[in-house]
Formats: sequence, C-alpha cells, structure tokens
Amino acid sequence: MPESAFRVPPTHEIIMVPPPEHEGRHALLQQCIQVRIAVFVTEQGFPLEVEVDEHDPTATHWLLRLVPSLKPIGTIRAHKVENAGSSYYKLARLVVLKEYRHYKFGRNLVLALHDWAKNHVRSSGVIDFVKIVCHSQAVRADSDGAVAFYRKLGYEEEGDLFDEDGEPHQKMVVRLSLVE
Repeated sequence: MPESAFRVPPTHEIIMVPPPEHEGRHALLQQCIQVRIAVFVTEQGFPLEVEVDEHDPTATHWLLRLVPSLKPIGTIRAHKVENAGSSYYKLARLVVLKEYRHYKFGRNLVLALHDWAKNHVRSSGVIDFVKIVCHSQAVRADSDGAVAFYRKLGYEEEGDLFDEDGEPHQKMVVRLSLVE
C-alpha cells in the first residue's frame, strides 16, 4: 500500500453553524466563507463576486475544523428548494483546503449533510426518501472534477453539462431512503 494510505487524519470536528437568529452564527459563517474563498477564488480562480450569494444568510452551513486549534479547513452548505409542489435540498459550496483533501474530509461533510437532510424531512412527516441535488464541477484543467466523488456517494448525473460561473458543471441527484 502507498505510504499515504496509512496517514491518520488530524483531530477534527464538524459543527453545524447556528441558525440565522443565533448570536454565534456570524463569526462561524465568516469562517465558512473564508475557506470557500481560499479554494474557489484563490486556488480555482472563480470570481469573488459570485462566491457569496443570496442563500448564505439562510442556508444551513457546516464547518470542518481542526481540534484543538479550531482552524477552519472545510465547509458545505444546504438549503431547501420548493419547486411546483415538490421539494429537494441543494448541496452547495463543498470545499476542503488542498492540504487536507487526502483525508477524505469531503465525504464526511457530505454524510453530515445527508444525515441532517434525512432528519429534517422526517420531522416534516416525509416517510419515503429525501432528494438532494448538487451542481458538481466537471473536468477542469487542474483536476478531474467532482463527478466521480459524488458518484461514490450514490449520486447520479441528470441532464447535460452546463456552464456555471464560467466552468462546466453537472447536475447530480441522490434519493436517500428514509427506511432503515
């Protein structure tokens, strides 16, 4: 096995950023946004003006940070989309700082979002499944994109590639069963 397969991840935690009315939300949300800027803007070259959007103030955010330093190293967010009588959750803004990606923290963030979405819909009376949609980066000059990553988590491509913020993206959908 390669040496990297034996790397033990640093001590870390994934916390849910408090809801909008909570006094601690602003500082934690700013940490999420700073990690996103480090990856999407500085590393990948997306425009700063598209990074913070209308969903940030009300979306549910998770922050991945090292313990005990509390250094933020990753984040993900979700918001509910109501669409002509049906609804789904939109997974967005998943990032992990480059030097921590080999620890599979992105998977942990997505699974935390999945658990939250399942609990959220159960509390509203849904009993069969929860639908989650994301717009995955497709192949870029500097990476293979994230489509294969989402496939490993049960997502399937839906539709054709499309442009989002100047880069090719693929709509990915998963339906998570609520039956245990």
